[in-house]
Amino acid sequence: MGKGTAGAQVVAGFAVDLARHGDAPALHAGGRSVSYAELNRRVADARTALESLTAQGRRHLVRLRPEPTVEFVVAWLAALTGGHATLLSRDPALAAAYGTSIEYDAGGWRPTGTLAPVLHPDLRLLLSTSGSTGSPKLVRLSAANLDANAAAIASYLGLREDDVALTTLPLDYCYGLSVLHSHLAAGASVLLDDRSVTEPGLWADARSHGVTSFAGVPYTFDLLGSTGWPQLPTLRQVTQAGGRMAPERVRALGAQGETEGWDLVVMYGQTEATARMAWLPPHLASTHPHAVGVAIPGGSFRLDPVEGAGPDVGELVYAGPNVMMGYAESPLDLARGADLDELRTGDLARISADGLVEIVGRRSRFAKLFGQRIDLDRVQTLLGLGGHDAGCAEASDAEQLVVAVPGEPDALVLAEVAATVSGDTGLPPHAVRVVPVADLPRLANGKLDQQALARLQPVPETGPGSPVQSLVRLYGRVLGRDVVGPQDSFVTLGGDSLSYVELSLRLEQRLGRLPSDWQRRTIADLALLDRTGDGADGAGGADGATRARRHRWFARVDTTIPLRALAIVMIVGSHTNLWVLVGGAHVLLAVAGANFARFHLTDEDSRERVRRVVRSAARIAVPSIAWIGAVHVATGMYPWRTVLLLNDVLGGADWSEPAWHFWFVEVVLLLALGAGLFASVPVVMALERRHRFGLAAALTALALVPRWWADLASYDGDVIHSSLFVAWLFAGGWAAAVARGVPQRAVAAGLLLLGTWDLTGDTRRDLIIAVGLLALVWLPTVPWPRVLVGATGTLASASLYIYLTHWQVYPRLEDHWPLGGLLASLAVGVLAWRVVERAQAASWAGLTDRIRPHYARHQLTRQEA
Repeated sequence: MGKGTAGAQVVAGFAVDLARHGDAPALHAGGRSVSYAELNRRVADARTALESLTAQGRRHLVRLRPEPTVEFVVAWLAALTGGHATLLSRDPALAAAYGTSIEYDAGGWRPTGTLAPVLHPDLRLLLSTSGSTGSPKLVRLSAANLDANAAAIASYLGLREDDVALTTLPLDYCYGLSVLHSHLAAGASVLLDDRSVTEPGLWADARSHGVTSFAGVPYTFDLLGSTGWPQLPTLRQVTQAGGRMAPERVRALGAQGETEGWDLVVMYGQTEATARMAWLPPHLASTHPHAVGVAIPGGSFRLDPVEGAGPDVGELVYAGPNVMMGYAESPLDLARGADLDELRTGDLARISADGLVEIVGRRSRFAKLFGQRIDLDRVQTLLGLGGHDAGCAEASDAEQLVVAVPGEPDALVLAEVAATVSGDTGLPPHAVRVVPVADLPRLANGKLDQQALARLQPVPETGPGSPVQSLVRLYGRVLGRDVVGPQDSFVTLGGDSLSYVELSLRLEQRLGRLPSDWQRRTIADLALLDRTGDGADGAGGADGATRARRHRWFARVDTTIPLRALAIVMIVGSHTNLWVLVGGAHVLLAVAGANFARFHLTDEDSRERVRRVVRSAARIAVPSIAWIGAVHVATGMYPWRTVLLLNDVLGGADWSEPAWHFWFVEVVLLLALGAGLFASVPVVMALERRHRFGLAAALTALALVPRWWADLASYDGDVIHSSLFVAWLFAGGWAAAVARGVPQRAVAAGLLLLGTWDLTGDTRRDLIIAVGLLALVWLPTVPWPRVLVGATGTLASASLYIYLTHWQVYPRLEDHWPLGGLLASLAVGVLAWRVVERAQAASWAGLTDRIRPHYARHQLTRQEA
């Protein structure tokens, strides 16, 4: 081991003699790789440059701004091996408070002119506790702490020299920094990058470098669940820490890893323990998803009794060589030696007979959300200064911060509390759950009942006209659901393309421009927008009025809505001989595929996915069969195959009217059911989550084979109305919906244009289809005249009923009044839709009246449990 400038022994073995790994790659960044030998030389040069600025034997407090660059890593390793103490922070105020004497920037080392504080010989690193809320308190770590933790992690993860880790976490976060340290200890390499996990370019670089592992906090996996899993054929390990992940999510990810050939390693740690304290062996993810695992090599756990916690529950206490030296709250603390030989974690836990640790709660007043530690007492004090006697707790599902406000707070008070908490903690608005209560729940000793606070849920029946109650009723009526709760969302309630249009436009009228992910947000989250006027397009309050004036003439609407409205008008107008603008039905097939991907490919189990798809198909099939059957009984116009929507399956290969009038309905049902059943196979589900766009693009390319075979083979049957030959449109819409970034959208557009080329033999028709498909790919939303939004939404919502009924309306008018045929067809279809909608609403209202007393008792029981 080398000596530092003060002669202190440096024991961080992962940073010493990097050249022992030779020419193996150590770091990848900015399109180039740095070998261990080169890294060793650059660290030595940087250390020499640093020492040239220091008086003989003088140690400095160095400030580094963490960046995912080779230069940062070189500077950090130079300061570490040079025996200096380093503050990793982007906050200049924190650096000034502790008196950093040297800083590093793009130009190299720079003295600050500040005299360095007295430093203990063992001190090497100062880190903020994860998510410190404005406090200058720092964790003091020694080289021995760093080395012990890096060695333990490399050992239990079985890191190898050919491993490549992707930095998906900040390097001033102990978890992110431990990824770098443990891989250097194993002679492995690290790909340095700070792009979001939602960016396709990040994963493209990861594939090119053969990344074998990445680390994430629970929010990382939420993002991946919504945008698609990375396509990494070399992936062998995924690690998770930074907060509790729901057991069912752990089990699902573990099963996904087993299917796809990688291990999920759940871990537990704190900055005070350098990084890690426990890990769950991958094979236990399915059987023990509640546990955080066993102690890391060299560490041990015990439980200290806690009054009232139960006989088998106590405060978790950890001992090991990675336990911090102690906290620093001022520069004077930097001279102190180690204050601790064990760490009281503040977590309540139980330990099984085989050593598995399960965290069951917090003893201290902190919550850990989105990888951040939130000081609940500080939040309550802040709210108290603002006149709000609130109580705070981490939600029982560990996904939200619960803030209970006693009395009878109005909507403005609740909005103010939510905005204050979100602004102070940095948590996104949907992670703050503000609940009005009569009185704060308390224990017999007068203290806040944390467990009761954690279980509080917004209750729909909070008073006449309340935002939550109003939205609950709206969702229930539009979606035709018996019981709707504030924690439900459009997706969890089984919403589909038929209900999407009406609900989105009604929400847009109330909330202003909706968040792009509104379908996945809970009703309670959207109700908060209703209270605060936080819609992006203006929705209440002075700010909402200002935004409304700014966007007075146009609103942004989902592109699929005007596409559906325009398509149905084009279809009916062409049939009435008012114009010849055909191709709208084929655009609607792609829209159907896009909506399938958006509403049915959610992270749920296989059976629920099947139920969702079947329920959506029934909303199309039942009214279609009822109408066509009624026409058949009255006129004998349609054969039984058409009545049962089986003409495409059992009919001939040639187009014939009127049997093929409803080809579009048949094709949509066949493709949606087929895709839904296919995507519900567990292996396919795992593949779809990991290769979301790749699977959709591959299916599109595969579906293009029969379309081009028919063209090249001069097939003389009907092509443009048969599910076999137009399935590529549905698959292409699926691909368009999941495409992220320009490259993927370009691929989706290219596949769709390839299918459109000379599809119908009518250049104008092919051009109309191509324009509609390109809009679907490249334009998620479009500006639309506000005056037309209502009519457009109505036509889009009623499009199925217009299509079904117009065959019996327009023939009576097409010869002498084509425009009348169009208008009458639209009117009859809208009327039919309204009748069905009202019938469903009445049915829902009746059911609600019968079940509301039971539901209210259920809610009360949940509050009292």
